[in-house]
Amino acid sequence: MITSKKIKKKTILQKKGQFCTKIYMVKSGLLRSYTIDNKGKEHILMFAPEDWIITDNTPPEQPGELYIDALEDSEIIILEKGKEDKIDLQKILNRLNALQKRIVMMMSATAIERYEYFIHTYPNVTQRIPQLMIASYLGITPEALSKVKSNRKKSIKNLNLD
Repeated sequence: MITSKKIKKKTILQKKGQFCTKIYMVKSGLLRSYTIDNKGKEHILMFAPEDWIITDNTPPEQPGELYIDALEDSEIIILEKGKEDKIDLQKILNRLNALQKRIVMMMSATAIERYEYFIHTYPNVTQRIPQLMIASYLGITPEALSKVKSNRKKSIKNLNLD
């Protein structure tokens, strides 16, 4: 079954431990998926702006590992797992590519390289996401993010002077 729904900012679509039977396609707005560690710290897995899909990849018969919520008022299309044939294959491939690249970046890239990848992956949402969440996504502190952004500005300025 496919359902279209408008949801308010801060609406929680899934909590960790719930059975994940849904896939969300974003028509407008912005969703995120994340986990919370034993110390209460959030770790953002991904953002889903317009035309992205987001879900917990846990099988529907097992408790989910992620929280999924709305960062903005959003309009979403909800599909039941098992109905993936209703999703544009390119959207699935884009999501898988973004997740694979993110994992590789987290293992081997510097903070500035991860930030550059974030800007490239989510070009239209950087101003829509709080800096604290961007830092969480990058796996760095907000202070480190400020330093990365400052160093990036200096590098760009120096390139323009050459």
